[in-house]
Amino acid sequence: MAEEVRPEKCVVAVDGPSGSGKSTVSRRLATRIDGVYLDTGAMYRAVTWAVLQAGVDLSDPDAIAKIALETELSIGTDPTAPHLAANGVNVDAPIRGTEVTQAVSTVAAVPAVRKQLVALQQAIIGAHPRIIVEGRDIASVVAPDADLKVYLTASSAARAQRRSAENAVDASATEADLARRDKLDSSRAVDPLRQANDAIEVDTTGIGIDEVVAYLLNLLNSKVTS
Repeated sequence: MAEEVRPEKCVVAVDGPSGSGKSTVSRRLATRIDGVYLDTGAMYRAVTWAVLQAGVDLSDPDAIAKIALETELSIGTDPTAPHLAANGVNVDAPIRGTEVTQAVSTVAAVPAVRKQLVALQQAIIGAHPRIIVEGRDIASVVAPDADLKVYLTASSAARAQRRSAENAVDASATEADLARRDKLDSSRAVDPLRQANDAIEVDTTGIGIDEVVAYLLNLLNSKVTS
């Protein structure tokens, strides 16, 4: 078993596309170091949910930005029971639905939305001594000075299989949707999905979660003790 690491202060950035294992790995790693966990993707999903609830035209970035500014997010960072509320409504379930999934890349591409949520994410990071943060632009934008930067990836088939198992939907349709989101997230003008130059890539295809977490613990240990 990897040596337990509990530095006084530690920020770990975990980036990567959907289905790469970010959430499960990040939550387990946060538990192992007695830290907290922040899912930045869920924050964009919550704003997307609020935008859809308001009936805003997704082709109107100004209207999307207005809803984002008006939406109050309540974010729970306990890795064993993370939760998220928007304007007092628990949205843990609805933000994982098809409607939000189809629209989130569009909402997340609006510069004003990204500016607002990045500022909130950085405030949350600053409020906690040990935190694991997952998303698509953590190492490059949100926490460029993170103690450890990791980019998780996996084959498109493996990612689709994981997502389809979670959502009980067809794997081929899921793979096509993941490809669609990858293209949108990687090509947006502001804070695109990309691997930071100093991030360590970890291919999780065919690797168990415990093995990935143990590997990251070893990496973190070498970073904070060097």
